[in-house]
Amino acid sequence: MTVHVDKSKSGKYVRYLLRSSFRVDGKVKHRTVANISHCSPEEIDAIKLALQHKGDLTSLVSLREDVTLLQGSSFGAVWAVYDMARQLGIQAALGSTRQGKLALWQIIARVIDQGSRLSAVRLAAGHAACDILGLESFNEDDLYVNLDWLDEHQRHIEDRLFATSAPSGSTGLFLYDVTSSYLEGVQNELAAFGYNRDGKKGKRQITIGLLCNAQGQPLSIEVFTGNTNDTATMASQIRKVAQRFGGGEVTFVGDRSHRAGTSPRPDH
Repeated sequence: MTVHVDKSKSGKYVRYLLRSSFRVDGKVKHRTVANISHCSPEEIDAIKLALQHKGDLTSLVSLREDVTLLQGSSFGAVWAVYDMARQLGIQAALGSTRQGKLALWQIIARVIDQGSRLSAVRLAAGHAACDILGLESFNEDDLYVNLDWLDEHQRHIEDRLFATSAPSGSTGLFLYDVTSSYLEGVQNELAAFGYNRDGKKGKRQITIGLLCNAQGQPLSIEVFTGNTNDTATMASQIRKVAQRFGGGEVTFVGDRSHRAGTSPRPDH
């Protein structure tokens, strides 16, 4: 009787069975000992290697110096978020320059594991970030410079995103909401004491307004000083929609703390 690993493939599914072969009345029969499809590729290779040397397992000890195991870069998570960014038009809006690719990595890193610029660099080292995005190596200073680039090109990026989400023009309906984020430090030009939604007393904060289209896709984000009242952020949003996102008659929808507004004319 012999035992071996049997592999079969059906579409994308690969099945591994540990099977024994034996003869009965001159005919070869097979019996499944175990289904090992749930094992990792490394574990399956180890089983195969053990079966090859089952007569003298001590010989495997001599192979240790000849076998080197390497852990490759993680691929799946980066590719999944990258592909979604491509489908949503984010990749095209950021562009194919090095700065655009660095900005895209900052988005991907934020989705996979939120953290600092340094943590995003460390995350890239363990994932196939540079291979997938076509990037040369970078450090945290590069990412801080990239934040300045994003600030300088924000309007252009938002306009390109809007063109992707509404190729035939504005639908006239926009969703808008305001939130805040508290700060541990004080060296922020927009930091101020205000209504703290995080419940962090004694912490300065910034106020953030997010403008979305009728489908809930973000179109623009704007940061205000932390003591800005929600309704005080509306005027700039109406001008933004009137001048950049279609003009004409528009309707804003927000929660109870907002005032729904209409702008019957592009210049108002």
